[in-house]
Amino acid sequence: MTVTAEEIYAVAPFAETLGVHFAAISAPEVRARLDYASALSTLGGGLHGGALMGLADVAAAVCAAVNGPEGTLPATMQSNTLFLRPVRDAGAFAVARPLHVGRNTVTVEVDINDEQDVLCARITQVVALRTPPSRP
Repeated sequence: MTVTAEEIYAVAPFAETLGVHFAAISAPEVRARLDYASALSTLGGGLHGGALMGLADVAAAVCAAVNGPEGTLPATMQSNTLFLRPVRDAGAFAVARPLHVGRNTVTVEVDINDEQDVLCARITQVVALRTPPSRP
């Protein structure tokens, strides 16, 4: 299945509002970026954990969607985040890869690195694949 950033922004406007940009979208790997912005920072100038989790959630949802049946929509069921070091004064880069693709769920691992390619966070998510409701 081929998905574009514009299609993602249409169904998940939060991704565009947060400022997530996509470098690659494929079943084996989704690559996304969040540029540094002081409005997204916290104490000490690092990107806020919520911003990093938002980046990871968007990347994991897209990864799950492109690994699922055509027309299903992703819904995060569970998320586990390990913050390893802050992302400061630069962008965050996410790589999402499926760990397990089931009939109704996809388990996705997301690594977030800084501009020096140092691992800053690792996120594991279980994403449900839901059939959209029928419209009358």
